[in-house]
Amino acid sequence: MSDLTAFKDKLKETEDWLAKELAGIRTGRATPALVDGIMIDQYGSKTPLKHVASISIEDARTIFVSPWDKGNVKPIEAAIIASSLGVMPTVNDSGVRIALPALTEERRKDLGKVAKQKLEEARISLRRERDEVWSDIQEKERAGEMPEDEKFMLKEKIQEIVDATNAELDALLANKEKEIAA
Repeated sequence: MSDLTAFKDKLKETEDWLAKELAGIRTGRATPALVDGIMIDQYGSKTPLKHVASISIEDARTIFVSPWDKGNVKPIEAAIIASSLGVMPTVNDSGVRIALPALTEERRKDLGKVAKQKLEEARISLRRERDEVWSDIQEKERAGEMPEDEKFMLKEKIQEIVDATNAELDALLANKEKEIAA
């Protein structure tokens, strides 16, 4: 029987991608994942914020970014303002403070839509991977490298793996929707 390890690895990458994307959606609760993806201009190149500063949580709705080089305070502030967080940072001599406002009902609905879009992107990726593996299996069967009954056993196995991964993706979305509603 054909080895599906690479297929499972690709699906795991998709699951990890969705988890990371959902972690970056602001829920009114401070978490370092909100600013992880922010890129700052440092010496003419784009650098991830987490590579130039320590990120800490002061309370449930406040993030504090303390740059290792105090000359990066202004670029960090500019990058946060330009990001999709929709917040205005406060700068002091030791770093940048980000106060997250409470979410409005309209904003909660918008965040729910964004989360569902991310889920759909992940599902599209899953289908694409499934179709690639299935095409490969069909080619092997046509070339005589695999018997027909093994082809159909593999098809069932692939669908089981995809169904399990879809359940995991749904669980990730359900958790995020609970966070957004809280």
